[in-house]
Amino acid sequence: MDGSNTMEKFYSIWKRTFGCGEADDFHCTVTQGSQKFTSFSKAQILTQLRPLTVVVHGPAGVGKTTLAKKWMLDWTQDTRSESLSSTLYLSCKELRRQGPCTFAELISKQRPEVQQAGPEVLAQEQKLLFVIDGFDELRVPSGSLLHDICGDWEQQKPAPVLLGSLLMRKLLPKATLLVTTRPGALRQLRLLVDQPVFIEVEGLLEQDRREYFLQHFEEEDQALRAFEAMRGNPALLRLGSAPAVCWVVCTCLKLRMDEGADPALTCRTATSLFLRFLCGQFPPAPGRSAPQHLPAPLRALCVLAAEGVWTQTSAFDRGDLGRVGVQESDLRPFLDKNLLQVDTDCEGCYVFLHLSVQQFLAAVFYALDSGERAAGDGGRGDTEDVQALLSKEERLKNPDLTPVGHFLFGLANEERARELEATFGVRVSLGLRQELLKGLSGGHGPFSCRTDVKEAVSCLYESQEESLVKEATGHVREVSLHLQSPVDLAQSAFCFKHCGDLRRVSLRVEKGVFLENEGASEPDTWVESSNKNLSFLDVNHSFLSHSSVRILCDQITRVTCHLQKMVIKNVSPTDAYRDFCLALIGKKTLTHLTLEGSVHGDKMLLLLLCEALKHRRCNLQYLRLGSCSDLTQQWDDFFSALKINQSLQSLDLTASELQDEGVKLLCLSLRHPKCFLQRLSLENCHLTEVCCKELSSVLMVNRRLTHLCLAKNNLGDGGVRLLCEGLSYPECQLQTLVVCQCNITRRGCKHLSDLLQGGSSLTHLDLGLNPIATGLRFLCEALKKPDCNLRCLGLCGCSISPFCCEDLASALTSNQRLEALDLGQNTLGQRGTTALLEALKRSPCRLKTLRLKTCEASARTQKLLEELRDSNPTLTIDWKAGGASRPPYCDFLF
Repeated sequence: MDGSNTMEKFYSIWKRTFGCGEADDFHCTVTQGSQKFTSFSKAQILTQLRPLTVVVHGPAGVGKTTLAKKWMLDWTQDTRSESLSSTLYLSCKELRRQGPCTFAELISKQRPEVQQAGPEVLAQEQKLLFVIDGFDELRVPSGSLLHDICGDWEQQKPAPVLLGSLLMRKLLPKATLLVTTRPGALRQLRLLVDQPVFIEVEGLLEQDRREYFLQHFEEEDQALRAFEAMRGNPALLRLGSAPAVCWVVCTCLKLRMDEGADPALTCRTATSLFLRFLCGQFPPAPGRSAPQHLPAPLRALCVLAAEGVWTQTSAFDRGDLGRVGVQESDLRPFLDKNLLQVDTDCEGCYVFLHLSVQQFLAAVFYALDSGERAAGDGGRGDTEDVQALLSKEERLKNPDLTPVGHFLFGLANEERARELEATFGVRVSLGLRQELLKGLSGGHGPFSCRTDVKEAVSCLYESQEESLVKEATGHVREVSLHLQSPVDLAQSAFCFKHCGDLRRVSLRVEKGVFLENEGASEPDTWVESSNKNLSFLDVNHSFLSHSSVRILCDQITRVTCHLQKMVIKNVSPTDAYRDFCLALIGKKTLTHLTLEGSVHGDKMLLLLLCEALKHRRCNLQYLRLGSCSDLTQQWDDFFSALKINQSLQSLDLTASELQDEGVKLLCLSLRHPKCFLQRLSLENCHLTEVCCKELSSVLMVNRRLTHLCLAKNNLGDGGVRLLCEGLSYPECQLQTLVVCQCNITRRGCKHLSDLLQGGSSLTHLDLGLNPIATGLRFLCEALKKPDCNLRCLGLCGCSISPFCCEDLASALTSNQRLEALDLGQNTLGQRGTTALLEALKRSPCRLKTLRLKTCEASARTQKLLEELRDSNPTLTIDWKAGGASRPPYCDFLF
C-alpha cells in the first residue's frame, strides 16, 4: 500500500464516519502545512505524503478518542484494503505508567503475535495504523524526545522515548500514524512529526447542543429556557461542545427548575452551576445533616483532582487511592453519580467525567481550610500553594490552572461555602479571601501596572461576592478596559461599580458588545457604574450603540458627575459626537475635551461646540477637534465663540481641512481683545503661504498667544518671511513655534536668523524635516548672539551634513541659553559627531539634552561620550536617535 493508497483509504473512512466527504459537516478544519481545507478530499488531492501522519486535535471531551477508535474499526474492515491490514492502539495515559521496555514488548501487549512475528510485521509496516491517543497526557519535558531517539526494535527504552521514535519515523517508518491531542501539546508535537495533516474537532455545534437539551427535557419550553440560560454564559456554552458537559448542565438545570429556580441565575457563573450539580447529586435527607461517609472520599478525590491538574493527567489508580487513604469502595457514590468513570483505556484506572469536573474539584481542594486539606492528603508541599496556583507564570506553563483559579474565586462566595458545608460537611477556609486578594495582585497591590486586569475582573465576577470585589477594587484609581464581548461589559461593570476612588478610565469597545437593535434593552451596567470621583474618561476605537451613548450622556449631565477630561476618538455611530457635545454644554467641571475621528461634514457638531463655548458655565481650557471638514460658515460661527469664551487656552485643530480661508476667519477672532487663547495647533490643515500674512497680523497685536504649531503645511520660505514680520513686533509674546515639514530651505533660515538676533521672544523653535541643509549656518550665527533667547532647537531630519557641524560646534561653545538640541535623522558622520562632542567637552554650556543619529560609535566617540558624562552629568545624549518622533518640548498643548 503506497502513500496515495493510504490517503485514499483514509478518505473513504472519513466519508463513512461522517456520512459525507466534507469535513466541515462535522465542524472540523483540515490543515496541511500552511494551507487549510474545508474538506478532506481537497487535502487528499494536494498531498503526496509518504507515509501519512494525521493529528486530530480539540478540547477535552469533544470525542477525539471515539473518533480515532471508529477509524481503527473502519481501517481493518475497509473492503478496498488488503486483508493483512492491522491497527494498534497506544494510550499515552497508560504509557506514562509504563516502565522501560522494548518496542516489540510495548506493542505485544495488544498484539501478542507481533513479538514472535517481528520480521513479518516489519515487512508489511505500510499496512499498519497506529493510534496514539492523548499525546498531551504523556507529559515529558518540552523537546526532550528530540534528543533520545531509538531505532532498534529490541532495544529497551522508556516508553515515551519509544513513542517519540515512532512519531519521528525511526521505528516502523512506513506505518500510518493517527495522533489525538488537546491543543496545548500541539507545539511539542509539531517538533516530532513531519508534514502532518491536522484535523481540528470542535465537538457539538450549537444546534446539536440545542437538540441535546430538547431530548433531555420532557417539556420543550423548559428545554429551551435551560438552553438559553447556558447560552447566556459564553464560557459554559463553549464547554458545552463536550457532550459530558451538556449532560452536567442539563442534569443540574432540570433539578433546579423542578425546584422552581431561575436557570439563568444558576448559569450566571460556571462555579454556581458545577457546585449546584455536585450538591444536587448528594442531597441530604430532610432534617438531617451531611452524610458522614462522604467527607473523607470527597477530600481524597479533591486531592487527586488537584494533583492531576498540576501534572496534567486525568487518570489515577489503586496506588493513588491508597496514598490518600481511601479504598475503591469509597468511590462508589461518585461512580454511581457519573462524577467518576472506570477508564476503559487504562486498566485499573479511574478518570473524571470531564476535565472541567476535575478542575472544579481541584478548586474545592484549595478552598478547604488547612485542617480539611491535611485530613485528605497528609501535606503535599507546593500543590497546596494558592499563590502558585494563581501566578501568571504557572498559568502560562499550564493553562489548565486558569479555570481552577476561577472556580476558587467562585467558592469564596459565602452562600456557596455554606452550601458546600451543608452537603458534604467540609468547611471552606476563613483565610481564602485574603489568599485570593494576594494572588490577584501578585504582591504588587490591587490592579497595579503588573496586574492582568481582564483576568482579575473575570475572577472577581466569578465570586459574585460584592464585599470581596469592594476590598479588591476599593483603592483602584486608574483602569484601562478593552471590552470584546457583552460578558466583558457585564464583568467589568460588576467590578468597577464598587471602585469608589476610580479617577481615570480608558475604554475600547469592539463591535457587537452593545446591541445594534434600538429596541433591545442595553445592560444596566452603565447606570450602575457611575462614579463621583471619575475625572478622566477616554473612549477610543469603540463601537457604541445609540442607547449606550444616551446612557453615558445621561451620566455626564448629572450633578454628581465631576468629569474634568474627556477623549472621544474614532467611535461609532457618528452622531455620538453630537450627543456628547450636547451633554457637555454647561458642564462646569470639564476642562479638557478631545473629539477626533468620523466628524467630517457634521454641520451640527461645530454649532453645538459654539453653544458649549458660549455657555456662561463653560470652564473648558483645552479643546482638540481633529479631522474636521466643516464648511466656512460653520467655522465662522465656531471662531466667533472664541471672542465670548474666556476659559479656553489651548485649541488643537490638527488634520482639519481648515485651509487658508478658514485661517482668515480664525485670525479675526485671534485679533479680538477678548480672545484668551494661548496655544494653537494648525498642524496639517492644508495651509499655504497665503495664510501667513493673516497669522502675522495676529502676532503683531495678540499678547496672549505663546505657542503656535504650523507643522505639515506648505508654508515655504515666503510664509516664514511673513511670520517673522509679525514675530519681530515687541507686542508679540510667542515662545514656541513649530514649523516641521513646511518646505523651508536655507532662505527661510536666513529670515529666522535675523529674527532671533533681534531679541525675539521665541524660546522653542522646531524646524524638523525641512531641507535646510546649509541654512544651518544662518541659525548658528543667531545662536552666537547674546540677544538670542532660544532654549530648544529642533533640527531632526534637516539634511545637515558633517561639514555644517563645525559652525554648530562653534555656536555651542558661545551660546549660554540653549538647553535642548535635536539633530536626529541627520547623517553627521564620524567627523561631525566628533566636532560637536569636542566642542561640548572644551566649553561648558547649559545644554541638557542632545539627540544624535550615529552608526556604531568609534572608540574615539565612545571615549568622548564617557568624558562628557563625567564632566557634565546633567547632559543627556541620545546618540541612537534615528526616529522621526519630535522631542517632548514640542508637545506644548497640554
